Amino acid sequence: MTAIVETGRLASELRTGSRAALARAITLIESRRADHQAQARGLVQELLPLTGKAIRVGITGSPGVGKSTTIDALGMALIGKDHKVAVLAVDPSSARTGGSILGDKTRMARLSAEDNAFIRPSPSSGTLGGVAAKTREAMLLCEAAGFDVVLVETVGIGQSETAVCDMTDFFLALMLPGAGDELQGIKKGLVELADMIAVNKADGDNLKRAKAAAAEYNAALHILAPRSAHWFPPVVTYSALTGDGIDALWEKILAHRTAMMASGDFDARRREQQVKWMWTMFEDRLKARLRSDPAIRAKVKQIETAVADGRMTPAIAADSVATLLER
Repeated sequence: MTAIVETGRLASELRTGSRAALARAITLIESRRADHQAQARGLVQELLPLTGKAIRVGITGSPGVGKSTTIDALGMALIGKDHKVAVLAVDPSSARTGGSILGDKTRMARLSAEDNAFIRPSPSSGTLGGVAAKTREAMLLCEAAGFDVVLVETVGIGQSETAVCDMTDFFLALMLPGAGDELQGIKKGLVELADMIAVNKADGDNLKRAKAAAAEYNAALHILAPRSAHWFPPVVTYSALTGDGIDALWEKILAHRTAMMASGDFDARRREQQVKWMWTMFEDRLKARLRSDPAIRAKVKQIETAVADGRMTPAIAADSVATLLER
């Protein structure tokens, strides 16, 4: 069977909503083989008309904030509303260590057992840019398979948050109550990216502290410029453990979507994201060429050595590498 026929069959199976076909398709786009990458590009292009209609939500938060429990609770609530939910992850730590977040499937025990849910960890190797690019393509495949809500989780820190923000419609920042560092997120720039801040574990003895933390964040947000003139990020409290506040959290996401679509900001953000995606893919292609051509790779190694030894400035070295790519 030819690769073209196989890709065509994969696209047909994926259109029916087959989770097995979706998993195989994502494995294809994650492959580093040149022939697989060519097939993957063709597959995504073929399925492109079926994409773009899902609600894309990015979710971030520090370790221990309860991201997996929140996604499990939110996903189950959405399935109860007849949604199909896909969960993807951007994990820069796996790019450094080769680790996996497959353990998150066990922490999303209820959701992983649902027929209308699909959970996929990030690729286990590659740069953050590469991982994010593959996650974008995986998101399109999920939409083509009929998943109308895509939750993209960042399990790392720093630039991974910006990467997830740049591929979703709504960016949700999860916080803990009474941790003594309620305003720490502002220092990281996280709060400036967020479309909503949600303080988890607002239950039992934590309820008072959760409300206090929410009030601090709400006050802090008033000194920051919002991402859109048509939406001021709300601060809510909820409990992933009990489910209290989960429905209200989703209603805020829907309200944001309505406001963004009415103002035109929704389409503008999607267009901007597509252009950023293009440049990310372009940079990956350049880096791939540097790695794949033995002659270029050898010369780049010589240039790197010259820079490390102080015999060549980084600026001249960059020009030299660029010249290699022009040949």
